[in-house]
Amino acid sequence: MAKFCSNCGAELNENQDVCLKCGVKIKKQNASNDDPNAKSKMAAGLLGIFLGAFGVHNFYLGYTGKAVAQLLITVLSCFFLALVSEIWGLIEGIMILSGSINQDANGNPLRD
Repeated sequence: MAKFCSNCGAELNENQDVCLKCGVKIKKQNASNDDPNAKSKMAAGLLGIFLGAFGVHNFYLGYTGKAVAQLLITVLSCFFLALVSEIWGLIEGIMILSGSINQDANGNPLRD
């Protein structure tokens, strides 16, 4: 599959880092594990398993709506419904670790 320069439209080789025609640096498509700011799949999964009742894993991944819902269910019920939120967090933690949930709220892929 041919790639083309986003600046000048020249055809590029697969291993080319710079366009030979215009000199623009080429962005790589498979940068999911190269991004140092990517969220950790392991951290998010473990937060879901151990602190799921408080929605900590959802805060970490940027899903603040779900996180606030889990937190409010736990706190406003005086911890009587904490088991519900904990099961919810446990399931999401397992889904994160298994790869069913593989991106954060901004659509960035999770790092292994």
